[in-house]
Amino acid sequence: MNTNLDQARWSENVIIADADYVDAVAFDIIVNFERIIGRRIPKADMARWVDCIALDGGLRPGEHTTQVVLLHGESRSRLENFEPGDYAADLDGKAFSDNLGEFTFSSLPAVKPTGGGSLFTEAVEVVCAAPEVKRVMLIPNAELIYDDVRRALSRVADDKRVTVFAMQPMAGGNFRQEILGYSLMSALGIKAEEIKPY
Repeated sequence: MNTNLDQARWSENVIIADADYVDAVAFDIIVNFERIIGRRIPKADMARWVDCIALDGGLRPGEHTTQVVLLHGESRSRLENFEPGDYAADLDGKAFSDNLGEFTFSSLPAVKPTGGGSLFTEAVEVVCAAPEVKRVMLIPNAELIYDDVRRALSRVADDKRVTVFAMQPMAGGNFRQEILGYSLMSALGIKAEEIKPY
C-alpha cells in the first residue's frame, strides 16, 4: 500500500481524481466547443470544477471539510487546462473555502503499486475503508479502469455515499453516477444557451 494514503487523516468528504484524465477531457471539450460556439474558451477554473463535483456528489452549503486528491503521472508537473494547475506551486497542500466549506488539495504521482492494480483503485479502497469518510466522489479514467473501480466499490459499506463520474453512463454498481462533462463545462465557462441545438 502507498504509505501516503495509509497514513493520511481523511475528512468526511473526499474527491479522488485521475488528474491526467480530467485534464485530457477538459482539453477535448475546449477544442470541440470552441468550434461549436465560435469563441475562445479559457482554462477551467479549478475551484469552480471542484465545487461542481462536490454538489453533484451530494454536498450542500455548510461548514464541511473536503479533501481533493489529484493522482497524476510521475512526469506531469501540472494540469495544462486548469487554472491554477501547477501541482507543487498552486495545488498540493493548498486550500480554499466557500459556501460548501473548506477544500484542501493534495497531489500524488501515480507510481504503480507493488501489488499490481492502480494507485487509483488502491486510493478508493483506502478511503472507503476509513470510518471517518462518509462521502466519496471518484473521477477515474473510466475507459481504462472502470471495472476495477466497480469491483473495489462492491466491498464498500452501505453507509458511504459514493458517486462515480464518467463521460457517459456506465454499467451500474452500488454507487451513484454523474456525467463528468457537465462539471467541466461549467468550470470552462460554457453556458447552456451558447450550445445551439442541432
